[in-house]
Amino acid sequence: MEQTISIPSRVKRSIPDTRSIPFGVQTTDHMFISEYKNGNWNDPRITPYASLSMSPIALCLHYGQTVFEGMKAFRQSDGKVAIFRPDKHYERFMLSLKRMCMPEIPRYLFIEALHQFVALDSDWIPAGEDGALYLRPFMIATEARLGMKTSDEYLFMIVATPAYQYYTKPLRVKVESQYVRAAEGGTGAAKCGGNYGAALYPTELARQSGFDQVIWTDSYHHEFMEESGTMNVMFVINNILITPPLSGTILDGVTRDSLLTLARDMGIAVEERKISYREVQKVLENGGKVEAFGAGTAAVVAPIEIIGIGNKEYHCHIGPDALMHKLHRKLVAIRKGQAPDLYNWNYII
Repeated sequence: MEQTISIPSRVKRSIPDTRSIPFGVQTTDHMFISEYKNGNWNDPRITPYASLSMSPIALCLHYGQTVFEGMKAFRQSDGKVAIFRPDKHYERFMLSLKRMCMPEIPRYLFIEALHQFVALDSDWIPAGEDGALYLRPFMIATEARLGMKTSDEYLFMIVATPAYQYYTKPLRVKVESQYVRAAEGGTGAAKCGGNYGAALYPTELARQSGFDQVIWTDSYHHEFMEESGTMNVMFVINNILITPPLSGTILDGVTRDSLLTLARDMGIAVEERKISYREVQKVLENGGKVEAFGAGTAAVVAPIEIIGIGNKEYHCHIGPDALMHKLHRKLVAIRKGQAPDLYNWNYII
């Protein structure tokens, strides 16, 4: 039976200018929360944003049962508010939960929680083309006990933060050939906390060498490119849009899927295939033009200007005629209601 979400009264308030605040620091006024116990989700509610009280031996703190999503809501040109592709995010969230032995969220609860939460805190959506409300649904294991086991108790929550352009300048990335993000059979396709924790050290080493991010390579050959830190990675070579295929080591990015759909419908040749860093290196060393960019919910489309391979740095094409910019403009126009939503991607509040 569908449960009713408890919702506080909406209070009109003056929202501070958040553009100068770093991403993820300023939360909105509220949060959604529901507890899983005895095989059921209980007491779904929206409350004022507050800290959690949790046992020091809650299983999430010790054994890694944490899964999250990243998605956005936008204010469209006619003033309406839309959540971008919540169904696709729901499907990915469920796959991550399954991989981490965590209970499913009923679809109606996931969608209704997002709907009511965004409606209540919609004043926090920033104005401007790059303004959005970043939504973070997540689940953690809360059963209080030590001992490695699947938890019997969980919290499902949603919080949000105002968001703007995540990367403000073209990126310098390093092809990582020593450390790996994920291996076949692992959790690389799940959006779970451990994947990101394991990425911190090699990413920090890259930053100490002057790079913004790394491009991860496969765990066996250390040659075939997979992802770039916070985003999927794409290349344009000889007017063909190329991106690594989905696998057990690559996250099924919603922005990735959206850009590939747009590209195909725009008549752009698309290849989802393995791509070696040596292939890209050869084209660049022969004077060829390569576009490289990241695609993700936070990053949207992030141009890559420099790729570091070994001890050499190679310049990629980021000029105004680059295909990535055309794709970015098309995606933004759909999200903002400035172009027809032929794919029913926008969930209107």
